Amino acid sequence: MPEYKAPGVYVEETSFRAKAIEGVPTSTAGFAGLARFGPVAYPNGPGKTQPRLVTSWAEFERVYGGVAPLDLAGAVRIAYLAHAVRAFFGNGGSRLYVSRVYAPAAGRTVKECIASLAVATTAGSATWRARWPGADGNVLVEVQAVRGKNIAFEYPNDGLGKQAWGIQAKNVLAGAVLEVTASGSALPIGNMPLVASTLRVVEMDSNGKQSFVDSSGAPVPIAAGSQLSLVELRVIVTAPDGRVDAYDQLATHPDQRRYIGKLLAADDPEDDNATVSLECSPGSDRFAAAALAIGLQSAGKRLAGGIDGALPSPDEFRGLAGDQATGLEALAAVDDIAIVAMPDGGAMPMPEDVQAVARHLVSHAEQHRYRIAVVDAALHSSLSEVRSFRSKFDSSYAALYHPWVEIVDPLSWPAPGLPPRKLLLPPSGFIAGIYARNDIEGGVHKAPANEVVRGITRFEVDINKAQQDVLNPEGVNCLRFFEGRGYRVWGALSLSSDPEWKYVNLRRLFIYLEHSIDKSTQWAVFEPNGERLWANIRSTIQDFLFGQWRDGALLGTKPEEAFFVRCDRSTMTQNDLDNGRMVCLIGVAASRPAEFVIFRISQRTADSRA
Repeated sequence: MPEYKAPGVYVEETSFRAKAIEGVPTSTAGFAGLARFGPVAYPNGPGKTQPRLVTSWAEFERVYGGVAPLDLAGAVRIAYLAHAVRAFFGNGGSRLYVSRVYAPAAGRTVKECIASLAVATTAGSATWRARWPGADGNVLVEVQAVRGKNIAFEYPNDGLGKQAWGIQAKNVLAGAVLEVTASGSALPIGNMPLVASTLRVVEMDSNGKQSFVDSSGAPVPIAAGSQLSLVELRVIVTAPDGRVDAYDQLATHPDQRRYIGKLLAADDPEDDNATVSLECSPGSDRFAAAALAIGLQSAGKRLAGGIDGALPSPDEFRGLAGDQATGLEALAAVDDIAIVAMPDGGAMPMPEDVQAVARHLVSHAEQHRYRIAVVDAALHSSLSEVRSFRSKFDSSYAALYHPWVEIVDPLSWPAPGLPPRKLLLPPSGFIAGIYARNDIEGGVHKAPANEVVRGITRFEVDINKAQQDVLNPEGVNCLRFFEGRGYRVWGALSLSSDPEWKYVNLRRLFIYLEHSIDKSTQWAVFEPNGERLWANIRSTIQDFLFGQWRDGALLGTKPEEAFFVRCDRSTMTQNDLDNGRMVCLIGVAASRPAEFVIFRISQRTADSRA
């Protein structure tokens, strides 16, 4: 209660409304898998390696690389994760978190799989290094010198004695690199080679007087009439797939605002998606800033030594938890994720590896409760193999789709008389995108089935009705082709043996309701546990469920038939109250999909009675 100490008028704000529950997003997905480049945690590596949120295919390409195959210890492997991301956005997805999985080549550490290029400098040391492991780190780095106009001047005789300082440089700070040109000579232009004998490093005393250090490491005076030009660097990085990044106005001294070692640092660069970093140690040489500029301009241009590593094991796909989590575990900290998949899992070399990856995925979804796993069976699975694979799981937090999907290889160039090259991909990326599209267009309560699969040429095999009659009762969702209706998802079953949680949309609806109520009622913790709190909770949840009923997520012709909320003495004992427990009982009548649409037709005469 506010305190009133003195007479006066007091205006207070208050609310007579119940607190609202905001529905959580359900279309945000999280993928873990192999990529050509991008953030990955490793010992003594950068600290900011958490999964990145990407909202388009172009953004994924910039961070994690394209769809070119990976070279894993000499074995060429399709970039399943990149293709799955492309399929996700192509089928209606809009928000995706990506966790890159990386295993170094045998006998190497991760850092030994990162491309690098040593820079020769006469003072200190410097090395260009790719920020992340992978062959895409073998980029081309070009450093150009950018010279400014003449900034030399002399102070007038203003009684302060500054006219005795001689030639000074306008608007530069300590650590700036200047180029000295004799009086009457033309200023160097463009990217002409930097020469140590003409460069000076600015130092400044407490009065603001500048001195100029040359290659001997000692200050030297500037001859009368000399011209001074500020030297800055421009770094141009050319990466695979035609990507070009440029960084301008870079300086080579740590005291400068745009110090190259800071703006292109490995851990927290100016550009989060920068492909390279510069590791430099200027040492104690006073001329080090100029020496570094000379070395960077004249250094070789191509980084080397970056490799794609080896195929990770199922446990490496799962990853490690902690401050620098890896693999699937890195997605655990992202609360918004509602759909998870590991597109590389179905392409593991051994059947037991495929099962192990799927088991990790399903366990992850169950452990974190508010997400569902899209599981892939192995490539080229027969009917019996798919049934055997499905029999290994029993979870309402996962769904299995079969068969794999064929697309035209986006890297193939059309050639007259030759058919385009095709690729077989796991369905999880397509399905996750369809989940997202379904949520946006119809709502999470609608079954993500009878939906068109976009961007494909065909399915690996054509499932007919007789085959689906075998797979459907066992919880395998089939992808089928229908003449005149295209390629469609023809199933919405979870991997649960419990009939109560048979359908994917039912589990996802409850995930949505539970997560929304969980996030939006945190205010109730430590409130006085009495009638006022109970009434507020009832009103808050009833308003939320009424909106769900109105949107068609709940059955019933009126709200009383669709849901109930009880939070009173009937749901709590005195023992509950004594131990600080508030118990609210919520019941909802969730809608289930019309999986079997049956029309019964009979023949009747005109005068017969129904």
